[in-house]
Amino acid sequence: MDANFLTRRRFLKTIGLSVALLARPRIGFGASRDRRRPNILYIMSDDHAAHAISAYGSRLAKVAPTPNIDRLAKEGILLENVFCTNSICTPSRATILTGQYSQTNGVLDLGGHLDPENQHLPRLMKQAGYTTAMIGKWHLKKEPAAFEYYCVLPGQGKYFNPVLRKKGKPWPKNEVKYTGHSSDVITDRSLEWLKGRDKTRPFFLMHHFKAPHDMFENAPRFDSFLEDVDVPEPESLWRQPTYGSEATKGMGTSISPRNHRRNMGKHMKVDPSLPYKEYTHQAYQRYLKRYLRCVKGVDENVGRLLEYLEQEGIFDNTIIMYTSDQGMMLGEHDYIDKRWMYEESLRMPFLVRYPKMIKAGGRSDEIINTPDCAPTSLELAGARTPDYMQGRSFAPVLAGKTPPDWPKSTYYRYWMHMAHHDNPAHFGVRTRHFKLIFFYARNYKPRGPKPTQPGWELYDMKNDPHEMNNIYSDPKYAKVVKELKVELLRLRKKYKETDENYPNIQKVIDEYWDK
Repeated sequence: MDANFLTRRRFLKTIGLSVALLARPRIGFGASRDRRRPNILYIMSDDHAAHAISAYGSRLAKVAPTPNIDRLAKEGILLENVFCTNSICTPSRATILTGQYSQTNGVLDLGGHLDPENQHLPRLMKQAGYTTAMIGKWHLKKEPAAFEYYCVLPGQGKYFNPVLRKKGKPWPKNEVKYTGHSSDVITDRSLEWLKGRDKTRPFFLMHHFKAPHDMFENAPRFDSFLEDVDVPEPESLWRQPTYGSEATKGMGTSISPRNHRRNMGKHMKVDPSLPYKEYTHQAYQRYLKRYLRCVKGVDENVGRLLEYLEQEGIFDNTIIMYTSDQGMMLGEHDYIDKRWMYEESLRMPFLVRYPKMIKAGGRSDEIINTPDCAPTSLELAGARTPDYMQGRSFAPVLAGKTPPDWPKSTYYRYWMHMAHHDNPAHFGVRTRHFKLIFFYARNYKPRGPKPTQPGWELYDMKNDPHEMNNIYSDPKYAKVVKELKVELLRLRKKYKETDENYPNIQKVIDEYWDK
């Protein structure tokens, strides 16, 4: 009997599932057994940065509290080092649903899609005896047919009076128009499904908000929120001693007028004749207030979901996860949007409540990545992780039983060179202590934006958590750079993320690897 089996057996005992579940198919559970198995509610917002959740204790915590989301941390666990593999909506969602990295699941950028046969997580959860539903933002183009029920936004969807595609009629002509703000409408649909579900089976519900994705439109009831508040600004909006490199100089869309093509001042209709500092200040304030008003609506609707579970008497038998598909740059380094491997974009919030296995008020800094989400949900359901998944269940981490061989690093790759927000293509490795990024700055498709200047960046995440100083060229860190490059190569090979299929990229990697 191998060590992994023993670890899983101990874990299943922790959450009260039979060890016999390990040894047989997950189909045809009896109703009495199903009532003892946990429901799973996976709540995901779009672009909700961890530092915009007050439980994470950032500069925004006091001015924009999120009490309902915070409750999950207070009564469960807050994960500090959950990272996305690619900070852009479609690829990130694909890794969550497949348990695979992008070159394996085939979704590299916003043009990607996920066929029903590759929607592994809902298919396997159904096989495990769960009734499954996807409600809200889908963004993977093909019909979410692996779910027993769905009611999803077409594409990005609208903030107000959204159209949703509802299971029952042929896709994509199955559109129904609803009235109200999307956060409220999506929650209404989830509550409707929960009330009418098959209650003889445990449920797996993926509830996905559109908010707080740009362009930010909050429900009118939040218009006055933060009206008279000066939202704290990040230091790096104004001061960045030795941040960045030749590869990132002048790159990225901005808060300030630095990026003439696209900046938040333009989006927020700031007077272009204002002096630089005042223009930037007003752009930041308008940006953050609109963003945080959308977050306020998300938090309120999370509260509605929690209230239903309590009233139904299933609160403590439901594993509640709250996360986002990636982070978001909220003015750090004078950036808007996401896509970067910088911390505010790379890090995702992740909070979990389930008192039967998770101690209240817990925190963990173990490194976790989006492909780990599917194996975790399967583990919590008492099902096996198939070999074709590249992620690893972090359910033992939630239970405070981290295996000794837990990963010490994570891999990231942004494929979309200079698209939409002027970000050069890059990949890198993040450990607890350091982050190494290589901007190879080439499009993976034969046609596309022109190449830009390649370059390396290294940040000391312990002593410089806001990434103000690129220390790649500092001789004191030569050994660190060498070790991280070895680790980067290892991860690229392990997750099949190498570039044999993209010789134009591999050529740049070879040329700049030792520079």
